[in-house]
This record gives sequence, structure tokens and C-alpha cells, in this order.
Amino acid sequence: MQQLIRGRVLGFHADPHDIQDNHRYIEDGAILVEDGRILAVGGYADLARDGLAEIDHRPHLIMPGFIDTHIHFPQVQVIASWGAQLLDWLNTYTFPEEARFAQQGHAPAMADAFLNLLTDHGTTTAVAFCSVHKESAEALFSAAHARNMAMVAGKVMMDRNAPLEVLDTPQQGYDDSKALIDRWHGTGRQRYAITPRFAITSTPEQMEMAGTLVREHPDCHIQTHLSENRDEIDFTLSLYPQARDYLDIYETYGLLSDKLLLGHSIHLRPREIARMAETGSRAVFCPTSNLFLGSGLFDEAGLRGAGVVSGIATDVGGGTSYSMLQTLNEGYKILQLRGQKLTPLSAFHWITRGNAMALGIADQIGTLDPGSMADLVVLDARATPAMALRMDRAETLEQELFVLQIMGDDRSIRQTYVAGKPMKALG
Repeated sequence: MQQLIRGRVLGFHADPHDIQDNHRYIEDGAILVEDGRILAVGGYADLARDGLAEIDHRPHLIMPGFIDTHIHFPQVQVIASWGAQLLDWLNTYTFPEEARFAQQGHAPAMADAFLNLLTDHGTTTAVAFCSVHKESAEALFSAAHARNMAMVAGKVMMDRNAPLEVLDTPQQGYDDSKALIDRWHGTGRQRYAITPRFAITSTPEQMEMAGTLVREHPDCHIQTHLSENRDEIDFTLSLYPQARDYLDIYETYGLLSDKLLLGHSIHLRPREIARMAETGSRAVFCPTSNLFLGSGLFDEAGLRGAGVVSGIATDVGGGTSYSMLQTLNEGYKILQLRGQKLTPLSAFHWITRGNAMALGIADQIGTLDPGSMADLVVLDARATPAMALRMDRAETLEQELFVLQIMGDDRSIRQTYVAGKPMKALG
């Protein structure tokens, strides 16, 4: 069945950093959807016809759904846990919480809650770390598949420097990951990410197993953490004394490629930046967690200038909001401190097409191109009295986008569509 989704339509076809002709905006636009995919985008008058089902979102703005490139599914109940820095925070809050995912029924309940939170905040695809338990990834993939929602996820592999309840072994990490890949990678819209949590929690033997998985499944993504915190870096290098630097550990085991997503990537050495550029390995900017845990300031312009592609992400639960709008808000401030700029067009390109490009799946999500999945978000820049008052003085599309970027949150999300299906309960 075809349906027409009407509103003010905005989509990107190029990076605003690279070219001035980067987006298409249609004041009275519409998106024609059939079987979960976009058939056409254009003016409403050109696409409307008798008998065609319509949903009218005017005067709101319709864009591709947001993409979150780094988030921790088992941390939904430790978000907003008081302070300390990374390693203390993990030991005090995260690892005990992740141990609960071994309990029967816990992971499925959390998976439904997690996906509801994503779509309530306009996010239609996420790259998620699950717990060490195979069942946590099973639950997340099952729930996403039932919604026809694209998810990139994997169970973490970790065999040291954490409580016994959240440890596997090199062989178990390999076997569980292999079984999950066989079951879920390519099932519907699901994709697997091979997930050694970070070098601190994996022995060389487990890192070797992760490398084996990467060689056996070159179409899978890989996700881990890199250079988030200076104490983390020092501890990592003490565990791998032969490594030239933190990135060299992952390089030694064959993980570097354009499928590799390196969360944080803050305190990088020149050699690491050069190798990330040469191999296509992606950095992922996590502004709210970088501020919350006092980790440091991401160098977006420096990495881009060196040829490194970066995603941007919430990093819940070290991150403090599920909202990609609030992520842009804090990202803007970090880059200000760096003497860098995050313009409104660049910001919204980043959380849509930009993140899809970082994942290598912009042919499927992140744009309004015909054939793409109809993952959409409807945005209201007047969602709160303060926003409405500010919007009374907004005169351009870019000004409206900046209001959303700085003041927006889940209240600005009027509706979220996953494969053409509305997911947000109204009222």
C-alpha cells in the first residue's frame, strides 16, 4: 500500500563541509512510501493523487531518521549515575548493571524499553554494545527485527579486568559471536558488529579471536573504544607493553578497516591519526559522555583535515541523553572550546547521511533517495514555549535548525517512522 507523508521536507545529498549544493528543501513537500521504502520525494502538488492515503505533518519539518553510532544497550538504568571518571564509573555502576542481563526475562524487557526510547527521540538506527551475555544481543536483535528497525549490534567480548559475572573466555566470546552472526547478520535489517569491548578487558588471546572473526566475516562491522581517558590509555599500554600506541593493539590483531568504529578517539597520537586515515577506520564523537566523565575534547576538524571520517553518538549510559539533538548541542559547545564550528546544516547532515556514510550504508538509510528505507523523523521547532518564542524571530531554515540543535529534545520529535510505520505514541 502506498502512502504520502506531507510536510516541509529536508534531505542531504552531500556534506556541507565539502560543497555548497548539499541539501534539498521543499516548503510544501511530500514523501511517497510503499512497503517501507521511499518511492519518490517532491512537491506535494506533484505527488498527490485521488485515493492516495495521506498523513499531513505541516508545518513541521520531515527529515531522514537520526542515526546513533555508539550506544550501550545494557546501560539504560545507569544513565545519570553520579560521577567519577571512566574506569571508576565502569567498576562502580556499569559492570554490576550489565551482570543483571544474565537474569531470565531482563534483556527482552530492556530491549523493548530501549527501542522505544530511541524512536521517541527520533533515532531510527543505532550501533549498540550489548552485554557479555549472548542473550542480551538475541533480545535486542529480536525486538528490532519485530519492528523492522535497522540495528547494528554485538555482544561484548571481555575476559579480564571485570567481575566474573560479566566475563567470558576467548573461546566463548568467539563461539557466541559466531552463533549470533550466523543467526542475525543479514536477517531482515539486522547487522552484526564484532565487539571486543576495549583492550583493557580483553587478553591477547581474546583479541586474536576477535581478529579471526573479522577475517571470517569481513562484511561485519567492528566496534570498540579508543583513547577516551588518559588513565585508560596508560593502563592499556601497561597491559600491552609491546604496542607502539593504543591503536597499534587493534592493528596487531587485524581490526583496522572502514568497518571499524572507534568510540571516543580523543587523545590520539599523530601515528594513530595517520593509520586511521590510511585504513579508513572511523572515529566516533561522544560529546555528552566526554563531558560527563571529564574525558576530553574531540578534535573534529583536526581528524577531518587528516582524512579521518567521524561519526557522532550519544554513548548512553556514560552519555547523558538519548537525544541526537542534545548530542549536537553539547558537540557544538565542545567544538567551540576547540575553536571549531558546527553549523546547523553540518550538524543535521552528520546525524543523518553523515553517520550513514560512516557506517557504509548510506544506500539504505540516512537520505531521502528513492529506494532508501522510509526511516523518517518529524521535527517541531516550536515544541516548548521558549522555542516558540525564539522561533518568532527565526527567518531562515538554518536558524530553525539551530534552534532545534541547541534547544531541541524528545519534545521536538512529533513522529518517528521506521520503514514507513509511525512509532511514537502521541498525546
